[in-house]
Amino acid sequence: MARVVELSYYPVKGCAGISAAQAPLTPAGLAHDRSFMVVSEEGVYRTQRRDPRLAVIRPAITADGERLTLSAPGTEDLHFRVDTTGARQKVDLFGTAYQGIDQGDTAADWLSEVLRARSRLVRVPPEHGRVTDGMTPGTSGYADSCALHVVSRSTLELLNRKLSERGASPLPMNRFRPNIVLDGWAEPHAEDRARRIRIGDTELGYAKLAIRCAVTLVEQESGARAGPEPLRTLAGYRRASEGGIAFGAKFAVLRAGRVSVGDEAVVTAWGASEL
Repeated sequence: MARVVELSYYPVKGCAGISAAQAPLTPAGLAHDRSFMVVSEEGVYRTQRRDPRLAVIRPAITADGERLTLSAPGTEDLHFRVDTTGARQKVDLFGTAYQGIDQGDTAADWLSEVLRARSRLVRVPPEHGRVTDGMTPGTSGYADSCALHVVSRSTLELLNRKLSERGASPLPMNRFRPNIVLDGWAEPHAEDRARRIRIGDTELGYAKLAIRCAVTLVEQESGARAGPEPLRTLAGYRRASEGGIAFGAKFAVLRAGRVSVGDEAVVTAWGASEL
């Protein structure tokens, strides 16, 4: 039996996450997940791959999504009302054009100072309508791809055993920035094979493996790049057949509702791993 042991959502793409005991699950993922994005002045998305200091920015958002707070070491907190009706502007996410609602000069100046690069903040417009790919299509805000990233504790435990064998330090789960962490599966990477998961009154559909990048090299507390792990070790046993290094799985939302820490995760359909 697997259960939900951690829930996290990331209001601003690339910035710190928020842990929750329970959260509404919308068709686009946990409520408010990646509903904002930091972009360059040209509208190109910023990511920890190039801007690791995003990790030290800690957002807080009200349940109704109307007010956002941004915090970072060495600077005053920024509080402001979210604009959901302003003019749309073109933004670029992995080379695909989307629309965003600019959140104004005050937020832009605050982010530019923290990141030491001219930046602006945009919000997903209500009519976003993005269609995500994979075995089960769905939608999401400004996430890299699908609505939910799911990882099991046994998957991380296997990696940490392999790191220990190489004399490297274990890594926390936040290096992988999951939305849902499950515990109770004895077999690592069982999330690769789960095709349908029922959690409470919600249902998830498997989309694809989560292919990892240089974000996993960033210490999430400090925003500093920390060396070759975990990608060096993962490369030895988690190379995907379609290319890249896989850790965790992406899921679409088949039925919205509410998820809570402690909920049982019931797999109603299994399949073969795509690794």
